[in-house]
Amino acid sequence: MSRDKKDHPTNFPYTAIAFLVGAATSILAGYIGMRIAVYTNTRTTFECCRGEDLQVVVGGQATTRKDLKDGFFVAFRGGQVLGFVLVGLALLVLEIIIVAFKAAWFDAAVEALPVLKEGATAAEILANKQKGQEIVRRLFELVAGYGLGASSVALFGRVGGGIYTKAADVGADLVRKNIHDLAEDSPENPGTIADNVGDNVGDIAGMGADLFGSLAESTCAALVVSSTSPELCTTVDCLYFPLVITSVGILASFVSVLMAHFFTVTVDTVQSVLKWQLAISTILMTAALVPATYILPENFQFERASDPLDPLKVTRWGAFGCVMFGLWSGMLIGLVTEYFTSNAYRPTLKLCTACEMGAAPNIIQGLALGYMSTVVPILCLTVTIAYAFATAGMYGVGLSALGMLGSLPVALTIDGYGPISDNAGGIAEMSGLPGAIRDRTDALDAAGNTTAAVGKGFAIGSAALVGLALFGAFVTRVEGKAVDILQPTQFAGLLVGAMLPYAFSALTMTAVGDAAETMMRHIIQDYNKGVAAKAANEPYSPDYQGCIEISTNASLVKMIAPGALVILSPLVAGLFFGPAAVEGLLAGAIVSGVQVAISASNTGGAWDNCKKEIEK
Repeated sequence: MSRDKKDHPTNFPYTAIAFLVGAATSILAGYIGMRIAVYTNTRTTFECCRGEDLQVVVGGQATTRKDLKDGFFVAFRGGQVLGFVLVGLALLVLEIIIVAFKAAWFDAAVEALPVLKEGATAAEILANKQKGQEIVRRLFELVAGYGLGASSVALFGRVGGGIYTKAADVGADLVRKNIHDLAEDSPENPGTIADNVGDNVGDIAGMGADLFGSLAESTCAALVVSSTSPELCTTVDCLYFPLVITSVGILASFVSVLMAHFFTVTVDTVQSVLKWQLAISTILMTAALVPATYILPENFQFERASDPLDPLKVTRWGAFGCVMFGLWSGMLIGLVTEYFTSNAYRPTLKLCTACEMGAAPNIIQGLALGYMSTVVPILCLTVTIAYAFATAGMYGVGLSALGMLGSLPVALTIDGYGPISDNAGGIAEMSGLPGAIRDRTDALDAAGNTTAAVGKGFAIGSAALVGLALFGAFVTRVEGKAVDILQPTQFAGLLVGAMLPYAFSALTMTAVGDAAETMMRHIIQDYNKGVAAKAANEPYSPDYQGCIEISTNASLVKMIAPGALVILSPLVAGLFFGPAAVEGLLAGAIVSGVQVAISASNTGGAWDNCKKEIEK
């Protein structure tokens, strides 16, 4: 270990190690999720073949419904592996990093503190205590590289995976709708395999990396802020409260997924079964967190950057309230997302009606639906942030983010369920199975489209809270004073930051559009070759590999520009205009990005389910 003359250990190589471990863990979690998804989707199709019709009572009358229980639980368990492996790995690896850094860095740093002699003055005792607290804070700042590494992979996984899956999906689907009477999942459509692969790349690995990054960053941010409280530094248990929140969430989610077996799964109940999973895990976590909160001292405090002489006083149950606001806000955001994207409710059904007059009314109504769907989630985030910040400052905001991610194992379970059931339908079509089997897989897939939107809602909400917590930490560490948007540099940065989500969206949408156009041209050329080969009685196999290469190359090349925009913007602003410009830039990006993300996510989910409803 190297030290300077003041015995302050350097950050090298600890932050770099934490960064690499975080990135590697995120990649590993995504890889495991994709392997399980591939392993599960064919078995979901098989179990849908075995389902029998059930006699149920609807509205007082006996009717027949397709039994989806076997197929549902195969897809559901595949999602469970993604959810529990990802959250479990995040918690386990972070704890290992803390223990390793404590042994290699922290203990030696503590030993380097001067030994107080008998009869030391109060000032000497206080100074020694402050040095010890500073060492604890620096330990968790080193560990914070773990969250940054996870987020870096999330950026490329989400952007690259999104370009891959949507290029394949749009290309394969538009060819059959607008050019050829060719089913989207037909074996004769060479884009089919690329579409199925894309579901795993974007919706399993990409979404998993995204939420893994949110969990890692919010945990690291809460740990760093925890170390600034003298009371929380007195015992290790207090500092580890952010980890306890995630641990309690794993236990509550485990019990919740077991309760899914008490439900009857039919075409009409798939969505409600998944919705109840989220509700049950939220209720169980609320109860389980009550005894866990006693880890915290009854009262503790944090220094205010604006007034160091008047610290922010926090109570144990005030911190508990911060977690609860985040937890139940996440639940409400999930329910609102379901309402706006599910084909069981009016907004999506209204889109179906709008299609009777052509594509234009559907587009207009779909955009309006997305804009309106931002209202309740933004209000939930506003109330949560207001309470958390007033009660516990940035520590409260970090706890709220962890609370929103408390049910993450269940949220990832129902999110991973979506692409698994989607690919199960594609496999049924490619295998030439009867239409009744495809009806069962489509029923599972329609619920999966909604659950994917719910998962995105969690990711967006938690990202907003985590971004705010990290933004507050940046402002405090750089200047130690409030951000004043009336200053010209900060206001200019605010406007530029608000523009960035639109520029980012434009780059990614352009990438998808270009790749989808290339995909369509390739599919049409390949299809025409197949028609000519059939006419000549010659053997021919669709060029699946060519479509995969188009999506792969597009995801790798076209993700560079949006990725560079995200990474370089704050660096350029800070380098040329100073920290004040970065403050405005980050504030504008957080506020604008949340609106754009919620709107686009819910509009897309509603359009997808509208398509399913019309096809049904």
